[in-house]
Amino acid sequence: MGSDMLELNTHQIQMNQRVADKTEALAQLADALENGGLVASGYLEGLTAREAQGSTFLGQGIAIPHGTPATRDKVRSTGVRLMHFPEGVDWGNGQIVHLAIAIAAKSDEHLRLLQLLTRALGEGDITDALRTATTAEQIVDLLQGAPQALALDSQLIGLHLPVEDFDELVWQAGRLLKKAGCAGSGFASSLSRAQALPLGNGLWWLNSEESVEQPGLAFVTPDSPVEYREQSVVGLFCLASVGEAHRQLLERLCDLLIEGRGDVLSQATSSRVVLEALGGEVAPDWPHIRVTVANDHGLHARPAKALTEVAQSFDGDVRVRLAGDEGRGVSAKSLSKLLALGVRRGQELEFLADPAIADDALPALSAAVVAGLGEDVRPLPAPGDAVLATQEEIAECEPAVAALARGARIQAVVASPGIAIGPALVRKPLQLDFPEKAQDAAHERARLDKALAEVHDDITRLIANSSEKSIREIFVTHQAMLGDPALREDVDARLREGLSAEAAWTSEVEAAAQQQEALRDALLAERAADLRDVGRRVLANLCGVESAAEPNEPYILVMDEVVPSDVASLDRDRVAGILTARGGATAHSAIIARALGIPALVGAGSAVLGLEPMTPLLLDADHGLLEVAPDTEVLRRAQEARAAGLRRREQAEALRMEPAVTVDGHAVEVVANVGSSGDAEKAMALGAEGIGLLRTELVFMDHPEAPDQAAQEAEYRRVLDALDGRPLVVRTLDVGGDKPLPYWPMPAEQNPFLGVRGIRLCLQRMDILETQLRALLASAEGRPLRIMFPMVGTVTEWRTARDLALRLRQEIPVADLQLGIMVEVPSAALLAPVLAKEVDFFSIGTNDLTQYTMAIDRDHPTLSAQADGLHPAVLRLIDMTVRAAHAEGKWVGICGELGSDAAAVPILVGLGVDELSVSAPAIPLVKARVRELSNAQLQALAAQALTLESALAVRALVEEHC
Repeated sequence: MGSDMLELNTHQIQMNQRVADKTEALAQLADALENGGLVASGYLEGLTAREAQGSTFLGQGIAIPHGTPATRDKVRSTGVRLMHFPEGVDWGNGQIVHLAIAIAAKSDEHLRLLQLLTRALGEGDITDALRTATTAEQIVDLLQGAPQALALDSQLIGLHLPVEDFDELVWQAGRLLKKAGCAGSGFASSLSRAQALPLGNGLWWLNSEESVEQPGLAFVTPDSPVEYREQSVVGLFCLASVGEAHRQLLERLCDLLIEGRGDVLSQATSSRVVLEALGGEVAPDWPHIRVTVANDHGLHARPAKALTEVAQSFDGDVRVRLAGDEGRGVSAKSLSKLLALGVRRGQELEFLADPAIADDALPALSAAVVAGLGEDVRPLPAPGDAVLATQEEIAECEPAVAALARGARIQAVVASPGIAIGPALVRKPLQLDFPEKAQDAAHERARLDKALAEVHDDITRLIANSSEKSIREIFVTHQAMLGDPALREDVDARLREGLSAEAAWTSEVEAAAQQQEALRDALLAERAADLRDVGRRVLANLCGVESAAEPNEPYILVMDEVVPSDVASLDRDRVAGILTARGGATAHSAIIARALGIPALVGAGSAVLGLEPMTPLLLDADHGLLEVAPDTEVLRRAQEARAAGLRRREQAEALRMEPAVTVDGHAVEVVANVGSSGDAEKAMALGAEGIGLLRTELVFMDHPEAPDQAAQEAEYRRVLDALDGRPLVVRTLDVGGDKPLPYWPMPAEQNPFLGVRGIRLCLQRMDILETQLRALLASAEGRPLRIMFPMVGTVTEWRTARDLALRLRQEIPVADLQLGIMVEVPSAALLAPVLAKEVDFFSIGTNDLTQYTMAIDRDHPTLSAQADGLHPAVLRLIDMTVRAAHAEGKWVGICGELGSDAAAVPILVGLGVDELSVSAPAIPLVKARVRELSNAQLQALAAQALTLESALAVRALVEEHC
């Protein structure tokens, strides 16, 4: 046992401990680590700080408290100490811990332990067994779990692959392992650093333990022999290694080679030959039949259940798979397995049946599918036929709320990454009925007073229970609205007119909200949303209606859309994930979810609003997938993926200060989008290499009138001070249109997104722009400053703004100054070859560039989900901009949401983007993503992405290769 690995033994376990609470448990665990010589005094602070960031409860009665990166200097040597609590310790949110495993690790040595625990938890619920254990030996046995089997099936075999060299063959093997769920994103790069071993007969062996999710073996052969170390390679075994899972197969392979039968593998023409030789998982060589599914909605719950009933009527094994898949398929008698296939209309199924029943079973299964499995089916179109929608299909395109079946899988837009598991809490607008008129005004006034007092008390409790300052501030604002004397005066006037308390309150709240919205001010518009939120609280109280009770466990919040005021009700310890029917990746729900670190999917469609309360959900916001009532196996894999994601985030956090350099040495600068000096300090602590976007409009919004040069200069200087010599990229004032300022009145515009905003507005008020430029230049004081102008669409706009900046620079010298533009308008990208000769840099704002290219308002309630920056049309504009810039020796950055999208990073790097500017919390993961990639391979991948037809196709390409 090496000293750098964490392994479990009975000497590390203290049995039958009793503590008063979690605080005392952490203190005893810290003492145990210190007494064991593993940590220095003070490590308790790290354990406590880590719990404040998020509970370390792992599930099934187990918690894994450990320190933060800031307290790793307290770790003297790697190790663990375990404490057994038979009576249980409340770890928060009703989560009871019977076994706490305190970890002391300097870097990532604890990942193996997490893999071990994840595997043990996947074998079945061990909570009761932990609680009732009486010996340390029992604890170790429970945690060891069952050994993982080695994955080896047809999807891990790749024969006669068209590759040019050994490195590409290795990459293909790594891709197969990643696609099969055996390896993570960093596995392929770890293989490039490993040493390949010759087995003879042109066969080679390569393995790695890095980024392994579960043990698996891939076998690949080139279409013609390739060279490695001046030797021929006709076949490569690539092992994702965990423990001893591969031992038996390795022995079988050695026997095969000793017997001189290696050519069975190197000359194989089908995966079946390889699997039979190695003893892998082989599909039965049974009679089979193919049939195409014609049901309008594919194999959803009702027809799938009918199919299982047909299969169950035969006393023998019946399996089914998608045609073309060489795997074993799944049992046709299992409803959950059938639904997991996700069969759509027009897809072909292949049934395999035990020879003893095949003559009867296969025709019956085929006939049942052709007949529609209890549904009326329309004939499938012949190849090449035009398809016309029926009136019924057109009607189905209208938004409708219908319950989703168990096993349903919904594709949605990733708003905030991560994996969440929990019951659904569906929040719909309350349907409240109340009388319009009332007889006794005094009685109605007393009812309203009581409701206002009770809501005020409810909000007071919420303020006391909230740890987030921003959320407390929203609630304080809500209380102020409740006590607004002008609003109350107007309501009282309505009561005297004979209205009921409900009618009087509702009408005046709505009138006040509409007045605020009419002022066309972004901040007041948010206050209107808050006012409506308060209004609904009071109205619900008057009507005696309560919102749906929250589940006792972390849940998935399901809503039509999350509006700004809803942030006040989100508790990150209770809300495991967010799912919305509408919205896109830049909608309020997405921004809120990312700020709170909550996994979120948006734009999932109105059907999610029909989910039954407490329906189990799996929300995979790493791959944009929602699964309704998933089976045990799907949940197990999701839990493993979630644990892997946690490990990945922890690794990224530990290495956040390291540069983002690809495996083949290509550096990408990762910087931050910020709005203030305070945000800049946080970004530097998270590993930012500079600021790629300072949103200066926030400085203007914080003042009741346009801030003068001194006020602006002070804020810009604070930001530069926080950077300590790192470059600052500043966007000049970007308001107007959809973002007006209260002290800068503007006429209403029919379409503000196509109106006077950004540089267009500033060029109409050159005095405002000149003051800002003076403040920026004066604050530089010898430090690197980059100024960019927003929404530039013409060369004339750029030259006018540039000339003003250069004239002011003569008065206020700045040694290290660059001037550039935001590429947000397609015309700027199309003019990039002209502009690149004059600008110092480009920064591409992908949010606006996408909405203008796709002609989709990114806040549109139903279309915004389609505004995906990975659409090839947007990527072509980015490519055009990068090529033009590099031809003139200029650099290009990305400062939109696309920069932090894990699927987009490989494409953007491959297109040659020099800088990724992202929200501060995303910096460690974006850096880690870059370090996993090979720039040479990404260039080819990006070129292929430009030829595809949709954003979905681009995302599928990235998923397959990265």
